[in-house]
Amino acid sequence: MQGDTISAIATAQGEGGIGIIRLSGDKAVDIADRLFQPVSGRKLMDYESHRAVYGRIVDVEGRTVDEAIALIMKAPHSYTREDVVELQCHGGVMSLRKTLALTYEHGARPAEGGEFTKRAFLNGRLDLSQAQAVMDIITAKTDRSLKMATGHLTGQFSQQIKAWRHEILGQIAHLEAAIDFPEDEVDDVVTETVREKVVDVRKHIAKLLQTAGTGRILREGLMTAIVGKPNVGKSSLLNALLQEERAIVTDIPGTTRDSIEEYANVGGVPLRIIDTAGIRATEDVVERIGVEKSRQMINQAALVLALFDGSRPLDHEDEEILSLLAGQEAIVLLNKSDLAAVVTAEELSAQAAVPVIEISTKDYSGMDKLTDAIKAKVYGGAVLADEGSFVSDERQVNLLRNADKHLAAALTTIDAGMGLDFISIDLRSAWETLGEITGDTVGEDIIDEIFSKFCIGK
Repeated sequence: MQGDTISAIATAQGEGGIGIIRLSGDKAVDIADRLFQPVSGRKLMDYESHRAVYGRIVDVEGRTVDEAIALIMKAPHSYTREDVVELQCHGGVMSLRKTLALTYEHGARPAEGGEFTKRAFLNGRLDLSQAQAVMDIITAKTDRSLKMATGHLTGQFSQQIKAWRHEILGQIAHLEAAIDFPEDEVDDVVTETVREKVVDVRKHIAKLLQTAGTGRILREGLMTAIVGKPNVGKSSLLNALLQEERAIVTDIPGTTRDSIEEYANVGGVPLRIIDTAGIRATEDVVERIGVEKSRQMINQAALVLALFDGSRPLDHEDEEILSLLAGQEAIVLLNKSDLAAVVTAEELSAQAAVPVIEISTKDYSGMDKLTDAIKAKVYGGAVLADEGSFVSDERQVNLLRNADKHLAAALTTIDAGMGLDFISIDLRSAWETLGEITGDTVGEDIIDEIFSKFCIGK
């Protein structure tokens, strides 16, 4: 219930310099007053809002639990627009748990996952797309994914949706006015105006939907498999992309027997990279399982980095890998450009039927070209500087598509010469569907589902 006062640990679990207990609700200051004693001797409720107060946490018997600072934020000038108190303690596990337990003893209840942000949404501080962006900021893995999340948080994305809803609502008003005061000549003018506005909104929605693939990658990461036969430099490429020695690199074929998965920031694009076992025929039972996993990863990955050794002739293992790439989104790389070339990029390109990038995982030559190729695959011509307005969530994508279907239905209704009230019904359906993105027309069950994915304390 929103009327309760809730509390939770708002910082990551584990040892650290500072740990924060957050309380929110009508009794937040009163509860904090019962377990926090300012050194000044004053009560917390006597302090004005947005003051940091030094003191100590005490248990019910008056014994000191920890030194702390209480930060008071009174409604409506807080994250939740309720009274909020943050108790900044030392970051030890036991002191935080004891302090949290004391908040429960004095009347708070445990916060559910995302409940603070949910209250911020329900109290009108954030719309639903902004609230979803809070978690995206927490999980952002690159500067571009962070830029997209902050763009959503500041309203860059939702402002577009609200502008379209305002435009559609204006056309609904015109239609309903024409229905109340019917004139044949006016009806024709109104329907033509509605047509123009609907076509314009649909163009904007189509443009936004074009960013969906890129937005989803920036939010979740691009599943990328590094494949090739043994000793072509797959693990070295993984290390180069990560800019750290994550995988073991040796001259012994078959060193990598299982998949290694890591996130890498490549030109601002988060890659979920899987370094696979070298694809070859082998009698080793363990390695054979790894090879089979490699073949599966080619089909599962959104992007394949196929690596070939330019210092050795192509053989049947290379040819098998090329055959596995058919129909896959792949970038073909010719490694070991620092050595004498036995296979040229032109020869490999002729067999692969795609452009080939020459690289060296030893001296890192060609890595900038690989970065550019990955960015080109991800953005596909989208404007790099405008991530803040990208659509990034599958739910939002589906709602945009449904809204567009209702707008298309409105155009069909106009073309069929049906009454103005039928056009209004289609437009209102589009208006309500777009409202589900910002939370203006969303049901409680959807709200609960969205916030259930949040971490506790946020």
